[in-house]
Amino acid sequence: MVKLTIEDLKTIKKKALEKEKATVTVTVHMGTCGIAAGAREVMNALVEEMAETERADIQVIASGCLGMCSSEPNVTVEIEDEKPIVYKLIDANKMRQIFKRHVLLGEVQTDFALAKM
Repeated sequence: MVKLTIEDLKTIKKKALEKEKATVTVTVHMGTCGIAAGAREVMNALVEEMAETERADIQVIASGCLGMCSSEPNVTVEIEDEKPIVYKLIDANKMRQIFKRHVLLGEVQTDFALAKM
């Protein structure tokens, strides 16, 4: 069995990061309040949409509470060179619309937007 050195690992990491640099990050805020409000269903819908796209530059992240419990579930969409958009009161259908329209086409869904960061 070949042993890898630290330099080998650094080279592998560098190549992996260069190959799959995310230009879009979608964060589903899944603190306790978010989960209670339906964030798991939102994440499931997002994962289903991701499975149907061939875009390799989209990264999905689960994070903790955003601190705005009354507007949960919250989702943040960050597109490279644009201000992040936080969406509020998201359900599975709204997530699908946000993914198809904002993430894939760049059209901010103002009806669901809480704020621009």
